[in-house]
This record gives sequence, structure tokens and C-alpha cells, in this order.
Amino acid sequence: MTVQGWLAGRTLRTRLIAGVLVLLALSCLGIGITTSITLRGFLVDRLDQNLASAGSRLDVSLEHPTSTGGTGGPSASVGDPGVEGQVVGTLAIRVANGSIAQAVVVRDTAGQVGLGNVVLTTADRSVLLHLAPDGRSTTTHLSSLEEYRVQGTRSQDGDIHITGLPMGDVESTVHRLEATELIVFVAALLLTGLAGAGWVQLSLRPLRRVTSTAKEVSSLSLSSGTVDLPHRVPETDPRTEVGQLGAAFNQMLGDVETALDQREASEARLRRFVADASHELRTPLAGIRAYAELGLRSNEAVPDEVSHALGRVESEAVRMGRLVDDLLLLARLDSGRPLEQEDVDLCRLVVEVTSDARVAGPDHVWSLDLPDEPLVVRGDEHRLHQVLANLLSNARTHTPAGTSVVVRLTADQPATNQVVLSVSDNGPGIPKQLQANIFERFVRADDSRSRAIGSTGLGLSIADAVVKAHGGSLTLISDPDGTEFRIALPVRNDSS
Repeated sequence: MTVQGWLAGRTLRTRLIAGVLVLLALSCLGIGITTSITLRGFLVDRLDQNLASAGSRLDVSLEHPTSTGGTGGPSASVGDPGVEGQVVGTLAIRVANGSIAQAVVVRDTAGQVGLGNVVLTTADRSVLLHLAPDGRSTTTHLSSLEEYRVQGTRSQDGDIHITGLPMGDVESTVHRLEATELIVFVAALLLTGLAGAGWVQLSLRPLRRVTSTAKEVSSLSLSSGTVDLPHRVPETDPRTEVGQLGAAFNQMLGDVETALDQREASEARLRRFVADASHELRTPLAGIRAYAELGLRSNEAVPDEVSHALGRVESEAVRMGRLVDDLLLLARLDSGRPLEQEDVDLCRLVVEVTSDARVAGPDHVWSLDLPDEPLVVRGDEHRLHQVLANLLSNARTHTPAGTSVVVRLTADQPATNQVVLSVSDNGPGIPKQLQANIFERFVRADDSRSRAIGSTGLGLSIADAVVKAHGGSLTLISDPDGTEFRIALPVRNDSS
């Protein structure tokens, strides 16, 4: 998993803490590497100085080894160099005529001691014989010993003297420093993580208030009606990023609240205009229709053109009257005017409306699926009759002849305390691009459903508004195999 992928689902708090810890870990790593390299270099320089001093003391003893036990005691042997005062582990080698003549290691600093030859492998001899006698120090690893710092010098008689000091003390010191730094750095990371988490938590508290307010706003329904926005985000220092975000968010909430108020006021004015206009249009439309009927009933001979024109005036006046009634009903529903409240037997209502639809559409196949017991709801029977009639009319006019239409009434789950009334057909279905807006006003189906009979596009809007006024819901389920409108209404509460 990449770092970007790991951070993708993490909170800002986690990212900040992780970032601080990563930067601190990198800094600790850099400090540890730098101090280790610096200390090792310092110790190696000191070792080189000791190596030069030891080499000058061993030059004479390599050329003039003791011939008796000397002061070293019974352990001294003939031919061993005098090594009193040398550091334990000091390596002394003499190369004569291209081969190693002597190779000893100091084992004890208590006076002069005899050491015997050091066992060197072929690889060790090759490395030592190729060492340049220029007095420069280098690090090498001998198989029978440990890692050594060695240097070679040439004596007055032409022999090469090689002196070496062990690197063990240097490496152990560096390793102790690394172990100490590791413990200190791990403790520092833990303490920094805890302290950083608390600090980030405290620093992000204003941002959490912004997030909480934003969640409250996002949970509100801003589509319609008066909306009360929550309190503003508490103001913080505007010089900080969080303070600037809070100020901008408060300004945005103020602008949204103003826009919502203006929208609500505009919609209220529009509803009043539609209601007033619909109310005022009813009287002249009634007059137009009356005069058209009077002209058609005249006993005097009327030319066919005039009779046809009067018939068209009357039919259009009737159609416009229905449109005005629909607009007036929507305006009343928008204003929240309560509907009639009475017991409505949905079984009887479904039978009546479906019988009317069967007479109006004999070329369709009508079916009923009703429960054995009556289902009663509280509401306006006339308006519920209008809703079901609109749905059956749509099923009849927007589907071809021979389409099967099923009206089904069922009791929903007892926990929901609702009944479900559905109207389904096996027609061509409603296009997906229209389904999202099907309950909006003046929306009509396209050519995929028959438009032989025009409509105002208000039927489904009225049905949706009436169902909502009854505390229910109207939903649409449609695909190329058919369409179903489903009405859910609360059942009557017998205890009321």
C-alpha cells in the first residue's frame, strides 16, 4: 500500500500526527547517523594516533627481540619482541624478503611477555603482504582475529613492520551510542505522538465546530418551505486559517439564509398570484361557456362555421375551466389549507373508480386485487377519488390498447401502520430521464408513451400533493416492462 493510499481514508488529525512523527523520525535518523559517523571518525583518528605511537615503539623490539626470558617471566620465549606497556590486542608483524617472519598479538600488559606466532590464513597473509609501507592507516579484517586498524612502515634494514590495533573498542562505543540514541529517539517519538495528538486535538477544535455546523445544514431539507438554519460557527481569530474558514462559512450561511427567505417570499407571492388568478378566471370562463351554449341553442339558423366555432369555444372553455380548477387546488394545497377529514373505505373507492375506468377504456384489461376486509383511512374522499382517477387515466391514455392494468390494495407491515394502493401496467414504461421530474408541474411523458390525448401535465402533481396532504407518499417504479405508481397512506387510528 502506498503512502497516498494509506492517507486517503485518514482524518486530518491522523495525517497531521503522522506527518509530525514521520518528520521527527527522519530527523532522529539523520541525527543518529550523523553522530555515529562523527563519533566513529573521531575514535578512528584517536586510534590512528595510538597506532603511530605503538608502531614507533615496536620497530626496535621487532628488530632486536629478547634472547632470554627477560623481565617477562617464564612465559617469555626467545625471538619474541619486547612489548611491555603495549595495548592489549596490539598486532606486530615483520615482513622480510617478501614473507611474514614474525606475527604476534599482545595478550597481557603486565610486563614483557612472549606470545608465539599468530595463525594467519592464506587470505590474511595476502592482505598483509600487499599493504603499502607508507605509514597510512587502513581497516582490515583478519580471519583468526577481529577487525583491525593497521599501518605499515619500512625499517632501516629494509624490512616492513606492520602494526595493528583492534577496532573492537571503537565499534562497541559506537554501538552503545546507537543503542542509547535508539532508546532516546523511541521515547521521544512516543512522547511527541501523545503530546502532538493532544495539541492537534485542541487546535482542530474550531474546525470540528465548523464540521458539526456543516453537518446540521446538510441534514436540512432546503428544497422547499421555510428553513431555519442553525447557529453560526463561533468566531475565532481571523488571522488563522480556521478563523478565516469559520468567517467564510458564516458568511455563506447568511447568504444561503437570505436566498432561502427570498425564494420563500417569491414562491408565496407566486402562489397568491396563481390562487387569485385562478379564482378570478373562473367567473369569465363560466360566462364564455354560458354564451357559447346559448349560441348553440338558438332557434335561428346558424351557419355551420359559426356553430363549429361556438362548439370549439365551449369545449376549450371547459378544458380551461378544468385547468383553472387544478391550479386553484394546487395553490390551496401549497398554502397548507387542510382537506376534509372523514372515514374513507378504500376498497369501495377502488371498485368505483376502476369501474369508471373500465367504461372509459374498454380496450384495456382491468384487474382488481383487494383484501377480504375493508381498509379505512382518514381523509378527503373526493380528493382521493381524484388521485386514483388521475392514475387510471394516465394508465389508459399513455399505454396502447390491450395493456393490462392492475389496481392492488394491501395492508402494509403492521409496524408502519399504512396501507398501500398501487396502479401497475405492463405498458412501455416511462423514460428514465423523465422519472426524476415526473411529479413536477407541467411535465408530460414523451413520445415513447402515447400522446393521442393531450393533458395539462398537472395530474401527477395534484396526485402527489393530495397524497402528501394526507400524510402519505406517492412513488414511481418504472422500466421498459411496465410502470407502477404506489400510494402509501396511514390507516385510521381507531383510538382517536
